Amino acid sequence: MPRVITGYIRGVDAMNRFIGRFAMYLIFVLIGVLLWSSISKTFFYPSIWTLETAQFVMVAYYILGGPYSIQMGSNVRMDLFYGGWSTKTKAWIDAFTVLFLMFYLGVLLYGAVGSTAYSLGMNYKDEPFSFFWDLFTTFVTEGPSHVSEKLGHMERSPTAWRPYLWPVKSMLCFGVILMLAQSLAELFRDIGRLRGVDL
Repeated sequence: MPRVITGYIRGVDAMNRFIGRFAMYLIFVLIGVLLWSSISKTFFYPSIWTLETAQFVMVAYYILGGPYSIQMGSNVRMDLFYGGWSTKTKAWIDAFTVLFLMFYLGVLLYGAVGSTAYSLGMNYKDEPFSFFWDLFTTFVTEGPSHVSEKLGHMERSPTAWRPYLWPVKSMLCFGVILMLAQSLAELFRDIGRLRGVDL
């Protein structure tokens, strides 16, 4: 396999391993938020921020841990037939099915980018990638102070706490990009197995 591909696989694996191991500790943040929620409801006034914060932390935990899960092969599989196949047959099936995963992730990314753009005030008639390109060119040419002029009315949650939604939607975009990168690394790894190279 070319060095570019082996370097890509190693780089993506290292990055997703680091991020995934960091994301594992978010479960303790989630436990802390839910524990505070229980304590505040029992002894004090209930906190209005705990439910949504727990949901946001759970999104980060799930979406940042997903690429590491793909890398470790710990995602759910139907092993009824798969477990008895040879390494080459598994590589053929994995190389074929990962294309469906990549297509799904591409559609998910497009939706996530559109939702993030909408949460930053994009008009629903606009195209999300051109919206972000306009923000980027404004940032580069005119400076960060002019970017706020391009943003519209930012989307907020309809709850009593009313947090902005763009941070969690941006996290979703970032996580899907990481999953796409890891899926491509798995495709290269399967192609290497088919050629008799273990990457």
